[in-house]
Amino acid sequence: MTLAEKAGQLVGAYVGPLGDVDLSVDDAAALVRDENVGTVAAFGIGISPHRNPERLAEIANRLQRVAIEETRHGIPLLLPVDAVHGHAYVDGATVFPHGLGVAATRNPANERMASDITAAEMRATGANQAYGPTCDVARDPRWGRTFETYGESPLLCSAFSRAAVRGFESIEHSPRVAATAKHFPAYSDPAGGEDAAVVDRSSSTVHRLFIPPFVEAIDAGASVVMPCYNSVDGEPAHGSRRYLTELLRERLGFDGAIVSDWGGIDHLHEDHRVTASQRDSARTAIDAGLDLISIGRDEYTAHIRDLVEAGELSERRIDEAVTRILDLKQSLGLFEDPYVDVETVKSTVGSSDHRTAALQAARESQTLLENDGVLPLSDDLDSILVAGPNADSLRNQFGGWSVQTPDPTTGSTVLDGIVERAGDGTSVRYEQGATLRDQRDLEAVGDAATDADVAVVAVGEGWYYHEFGPTELIGPTGSFPSRSLLELPDAQRDLLETVNETGTPMVVVAIAGRPLALSWTADAANALVYSYYPGSEGGEAIANVLFGDHNPSGRLPISVPRSASELPTNFNHVAHPTPIGADEHPDTYDPLYEFGYGESYTEFSCRDLTVANSRIGPAESVTASITVENVGNRAGDRAVDFFLRDEVSSRVRPVREHAGFARVSLEPGESTVAEVTIPNESLAVTDSQGRSRVEPGVFELSCENCSTTVTVEQTNARR
Repeated sequence: MTLAEKAGQLVGAYVGPLGDVDLSVDDAAALVRDENVGTVAAFGIGISPHRNPERLAEIANRLQRVAIEETRHGIPLLLPVDAVHGHAYVDGATVFPHGLGVAATRNPANERMASDITAAEMRATGANQAYGPTCDVARDPRWGRTFETYGESPLLCSAFSRAAVRGFESIEHSPRVAATAKHFPAYSDPAGGEDAAVVDRSSSTVHRLFIPPFVEAIDAGASVVMPCYNSVDGEPAHGSRRYLTELLRERLGFDGAIVSDWGGIDHLHEDHRVTASQRDSARTAIDAGLDLISIGRDEYTAHIRDLVEAGELSERRIDEAVTRILDLKQSLGLFEDPYVDVETVKSTVGSSDHRTAALQAARESQTLLENDGVLPLSDDLDSILVAGPNADSLRNQFGGWSVQTPDPTTGSTVLDGIVERAGDGTSVRYEQGATLRDQRDLEAVGDAATDADVAVVAVGEGWYYHEFGPTELIGPTGSFPSRSLLELPDAQRDLLETVNETGTPMVVVAIAGRPLALSWTADAANALVYSYYPGSEGGEAIANVLFGDHNPSGRLPISVPRSASELPTNFNHVAHPTPIGADEHPDTYDPLYEFGYGESYTEFSCRDLTVANSRIGPAESVTASITVENVGNRAGDRAVDFFLRDEVSSRVRPVREHAGFARVSLEPGESTVAEVTIPNESLAVTDSQGRSRVEPGVFELSCENCSTTVTVEQTNARR
């Protein structure tokens, strides 16, 4: 390959408007033909003009044909897409719950199935690389990408990231899809919750909290890793040899491709100001270990050529990066057959089997936070009022990284689900009452609520991504949703107050990307269901839960704060002293709803927490079990979480760490033993260099108000 051909393989382009550039398919084809560009994102991030699945398959085939037939080298293209909860930027695709919702199921099989189906729908349209999973551990709910994560527990994020990678990269697919583990090493705890702000955390904290999901994703076979936009300990990840080469490659053993997040290279000179120019940023990033500049276009192909010719970048380093990109393309089967059959698109994208799987995941994600007995709803109700900004909006159910205007036939809203499920003798009246930010005829809402037997009000957040934007699509900067507002805005609060004042039982369904502070709502509502962003089948799933066809079993994957002023609220905060004489010192962990909380329509009893061996060696894992019994009168599922606490350690550790989880299904009166294996690394303490070691001593293991102890001995000898 010539230097120009090699440079092209390290650069990508994007079809659609981006900043001052708006590339058409013809423009992208010219870049492939004339600049040897080897990656084209033709599937959008919400602003691409191309959404029709058949049209996208045709575009993919055309671009592949240009790469193979109209270049000297004939190398096929990577065609990546943001697909974190389904192939959701394509019209009619199956849209699964976002990360928070699927993690609430405590069932990684749901995420494995979601990624499996997403991969099938991607390949049907020609896409071959998923920009997912999001492996970030959410620590501040003000952050606008919280909904993409699997919550605040490194364990949950690790388990679901692994499941997602296994789904995308499954060898059962022919061909498979490349998973991209993002955003390395620590994106999700930016200062003040501001997207891409500095992550000012110690090395031991970075290794303890944020690295584990990436370790699991890499072990599961992730082909690609994407750095974060942030600087961590003063080093922007996109230009850091410390993070990309020394940590990711040499220490964690990742041998796949490292690709930039979109503007991550330009940020080095434009925002972080650690380089003087775009050319300097290209040199710094590639020297640091980056293999692909995702949207660099011809500007960056020229920089790479010039840097090599000037002796500022070694061609050996370029060859190393190109080899990784070519190996990835070969492993995806692109050299054998890069084309797709357009005729199969309709039968694959959004198929009934796929939507059934999404419905199951959405059902299991529903988390019941309050219920005074109004739920489940009776089939004998005369009338139901359905209201709220999220009662009849597929767009808001999808959340970000999805189409802006989904076809009403491609999913079910809360209103759709209730109308379809309500008994023949039940009338269902809809009054919106409010948009996300503005009032809508509250007088009509009050009249309708007065006449209704029950009111179901769907509130929360709508579609956004990154820092609650873009503003041209969701509203002015600073308006709800925003970093400074975790409470519902006045319009939605007024709607709830209007219904509440009628005395009609009120069921509140919260559809949102973050854990909103709902203290007033929790007090006023007769029932409160947290639905996260439930996806295309969310309306039917919510109705199934409201009417008792499905017993709610979701458990919070993240703590729900009382207010934004009481952040941070993390269950695994680090132990610390209470000042002498501070008798009124509030509890550090005092959320509105704690991590792992979730009610059911039946009752469960948990007892007899035991471990297989109460004394283990420093290299051994812990096998733990607890008896779970359904003591109520309905069948139901119950997830249980296991926590560890190190009684004495050489470094200050969290007051408790999430160490295991299990999910069981029980008929009334039935009991079973839920068993988990707590891996040895969960016992380890992490030092400032990120090294971990299991120290001898006593650990407390707890689960559902039960506890026992495990002693780690100096040797493997048992007493």
